[in-house]
Amino acid sequence: MSPAAERILLVDSYDSFTFNLAALCRRAVPDCRIHIIKNDQLTLPDVLSYAQYFSAIIVGPGPGSPDILEDIGVVKDLWTMDKSRMLPIFGVCLGLQSLASEYGARVERLPVVKHGQVSVVEHTGTDIFKGVGVVKAVRYHSLHAELSGSKDLEELAWTFDDDARVTMALKHNKRPYWAVQYHPESILTHGGGIEVMLNFWSLARSWNAAHNRRLRHWDTKASRIFGRPWPNPRIPFTSGHYPASRTVVTSAIRRPDLSVVTVCEFLGVADDRSPFVMLESAAQPGRYTIVGCLHPSSPRITYSIGEDILHFQQGDACSRVALGSHDIWSWTAHFMSQRKASGGLANIPFWGGLVGYLSYELGVESLSLPSTVTAMDNRHPDMNLVFVERSIVLDSMTGTVYIQSIIEGDSKWLADTTKLLRSATQNHSTNIAPSSTNAQTTIILPDSETYKNRIYCAKEHLFAGESYELCLTAPTRVILDDPLSRKSSQTHSLSWQRYKLLRELNPAPYGAYLRLHPTTLLASSPERFLSFTRPPGSTFQLRPIKGTVRKGPDITRAVAERLLRGSPKEVAENLMIVDLIRHDLHHVIGEDVDVKKFCDVEEYSTVWQLVSVIEGKAVKGADGPNSRRANGALGWELLKRSLPPGQYCPALLFPPLCNPLTGSMTGAPKKRSVEILRTLEGGERSVYSGVFGYWCVGGGGDWSVTIRSCFKYDDRYGCEHMPTRCDADVEEWVMGAGGAITALSDPESEWDEMLIKLRSVLRVFGTSVPCRN
Repeated sequence: MSPAAERILLVDSYDSFTFNLAALCRRAVPDCRIHIIKNDQLTLPDVLSYAQYFSAIIVGPGPGSPDILEDIGVVKDLWTMDKSRMLPIFGVCLGLQSLASEYGARVERLPVVKHGQVSVVEHTGTDIFKGVGVVKAVRYHSLHAELSGSKDLEELAWTFDDDARVTMALKHNKRPYWAVQYHPESILTHGGGIEVMLNFWSLARSWNAAHNRRLRHWDTKASRIFGRPWPNPRIPFTSGHYPASRTVVTSAIRRPDLSVVTVCEFLGVADDRSPFVMLESAAQPGRYTIVGCLHPSSPRITYSIGEDILHFQQGDACSRVALGSHDIWSWTAHFMSQRKASGGLANIPFWGGLVGYLSYELGVESLSLPSTVTAMDNRHPDMNLVFVERSIVLDSMTGTVYIQSIIEGDSKWLADTTKLLRSATQNHSTNIAPSSTNAQTTIILPDSETYKNRIYCAKEHLFAGESYELCLTAPTRVILDDPLSRKSSQTHSLSWQRYKLLRELNPAPYGAYLRLHPTTLLASSPERFLSFTRPPGSTFQLRPIKGTVRKGPDITRAVAERLLRGSPKEVAENLMIVDLIRHDLHHVIGEDVDVKKFCDVEEYSTVWQLVSVIEGKAVKGADGPNSRRANGALGWELLKRSLPPGQYCPALLFPPLCNPLTGSMTGAPKKRSVEILRTLEGGERSVYSGVFGYWCVGGGGDWSVTIRSCFKYDDRYGCEHMPTRCDADVEEWVMGAGGAITALSDPESEWDEMLIKLRSVLRVFGTSVPCRN
């Protein structure tokens, strides 16, 4: 019998970099099988019962303290297991702190928190550092181990924070345990990453051989406990029955003078009674604008978290559909698997498909956190999508307008619409209809003292090692009491007029006007979240932006490079999100993940921005033409696993030089950060800081972060199952804003920065806010 394959047990303490560590292990031992468990998934007896199946254990990083049992779980007991069951262990960050704590060291707070910082690490050149030269290591920690008094541990590496020596690696003198405080899996760790991991495997194999450890062959019992090894692409369940693919029929005309405003108004956007969707690229690097040509029977899907049903609406009929064995994500994947299409132009990103938004809370639900929803009245759906079968796509680069349909026998509509657009007269009107003399506008800002106190609480969580960064947000509400505007809404949509003004004030690469009752969303987002190309061979790309400098006579590329790439704060925050994105990609698609650009300065029409590009590719054959994943289900699964967004998002109003206003939508580690933010923010974010975009019938998709946006609830034209409000003359618009809270954040400055972020959207309502409240 051939020897058993080497297997590694990776213990995940709910961190956001775990799958980067798994990928590093696979680089060191390409043929190994990696099984990942949560630190509270199994007890020590369970682990010991299966220890003989594994060559080694990796104890990953995570939030919290090794002295808190809920944070560390079974890890605490691994370091003191019976010698007869003992096997090599390698700890990272929290892993080092837990090892140190078990053998007499003290775990204390660092004088200065190190999150996303690169430090030069000195080492002994022995054990896991044998043959290793200069180490520049990325640090994500606010706690450290003080080894004085511990007789069993030996320091292998260290660094200096000012004059204070901080342990960066150690080993146990009698047991096969090694650990590092820094993150060897980070994209910016050099010299102490793969080199140290290769040394650990050499030491582990030598120890196993010396102690005559023989691996047990994998069996069905072990498989039931530990599941399939990583990488294991996670694809939503879809039916094995696939109808014949629809055919995309396309007509094209050259109309570089034709604006999206004109197209939308020809299609009846002014009638508030009807749903309407438009995704606009009004600035670089956007190129294509998508207008849905909806008809009365266009299918609508709405879903609210915590429910086991969804609403499926076609025309006036709305059905309550039981999810059954599905969750909402797999149900939607099944829906799309029945509606594949082919034959469209390869250069057009959208042929038809689902368009709409996903809320922040839908992403929270995907983290398996319990719902905090207490009432469903006047609550926005968490998934609100319409299936677009007819569409118009405008290419701003070539001036070409594409008219498309995936409805069989739809040639008459195609011909009529093409003729209409050929003869369309340009319309540039952006006037807002006058309000009545009785109109009242009320702005309800967050309470400033409450917000500042929450910043102090957030910083305490950072100092305690609970998170690397927290994006604290708060909602602002605009109340419009104008009976005249409500009565005239069937022929003159004020929400559309406001969107036209928003796009002029803030032209953005990822804008949207989505009127999907009961929600109307106006968005001018600067940031793409996730895009994926059509299969086979799909590419999945995320482009986080962190850092902005407004252009000016003295702001050359060299100056922008110095201000952006030369800023440790800007680079550290970009690094954090890049590592988080790599983790999300590795989780779903496996090993083929690459950082194409890291902190590159890109030039735009009015600004310089610091951009990173992370790409992943599907495993060969995973999304081939005969695969059930060929409809883009792999991209849909990645979207699910990546929410809520961890992106860094720039403000649209910039001070003259560096923009300090950016922040992630959550923080990292993501799950613990979301848990903390739920206690701090005291309410739902709803549509804000979710995503909006499309999933094409050809298998591609493009989703952007819902920021620089406002949205309202209007149930007058919703489905029959929605409760109706009594006060029909009052509109309430909501917009969210906030910022990334770090250990160095100043509450007064953070409050001022949040107000600045609100200004661009508030101007749409003819009002603004002062810098200080």
